Amino acid sequence: MVKCMRLLGNLSQGISLLQKCLLYRCCTLPIALYGFQLWFYNKAPLSYHMKTLNKMQRRAAIWILGAFKTSPMEDIEALAGLIPIRFHLQKIAKRSLICSFKLPDNHILKNLLNDAPPSNKSYNSHNIGSLTNC
Repeated sequence: MVKCMRLLGNLSQGISLLQKCLLYRCCTLPIALYGFQLWFYNKAPLSYHMKTLNKMQRRAAIWILGAFKTSPMEDIEALAGLIPIRFHLQKIAKRSLICSFKLPDNHILKNLLNDAPPSNKSYNSHNIGSLTNC
């Protein structure tokens, strides 16, 4: 998608830097990060996904600024107004945890996310804590 966004800059009038950044943040990032909670877990290996997302963000920052491909990653992210992708993922993960705390106590997702056994006698052996502990 980032590769296809380059075509928009080649129009007769083109689009501004602000519009390019807004387009990336509003259209590309939500699609790329859809379902990240499935692999963004504290015990899961993140190297492949983070490498792919870093490449995507680098291409987008170069496209937004019209910079050279040899420009340092952190510099062009800062100039384009983009936060590093790992910090963006941490921010979204914290927001999703806040949403799970708002669920009622008897909600099925809250029972699955709870690592401690419930106080009643029907113990749910399929919670995430017991599935990941080896």
